[in-house]
Amino acid sequence: MEHIASIFNKKKLKLTPQRLAVYNYLINTTAHPSADTIYTDIHVQYPTMSLATVYKALKTLVEVGLIQELNVGEGNFRYDGNPTPHLHLQCLTCGKVDDFNNFSLDNLNSLAQEHTDYEIVSNKVYFYGYCKNCQ
Repeated sequence: MEHIASIFNKKKLKLTPQRLAVYNYLINTTAHPSADTIYTDIHVQYPTMSLATVYKALKTLVEVGLIQELNVGEGNFRYDGNPTPHLHLQCLTCGKVDDFNNFSLDNLNSLAQEHTDYEIVSNKVYFYGYCKNCQ
């Protein structure tokens, strides 16, 4: 928790119980939940926290680089408590999102830069298919 407190201090932001609750939820799951799912799951423990507060906490946590916001193309965002760059897979049947670890596309930025007149600074790659349960 010292890590998150340090980041909030550097950014001159207040580390509220609500922000901490959302952050703790995300670092303890690999499910890549939506804001609605987070709200539903933590509402029992934090009954006075509104869905709007969850959205605000998520926005702040993304802005300070503690979590990732994922747009896997379903009309709403998912969130990942692992802020380090990595790939994701989504099941086309059940919608489950998983991390795709131990696979690197580090050369993708340099390849894109070689073939365009852009200075490439980042990328987001999503893979879509069918999870083991839906195959």
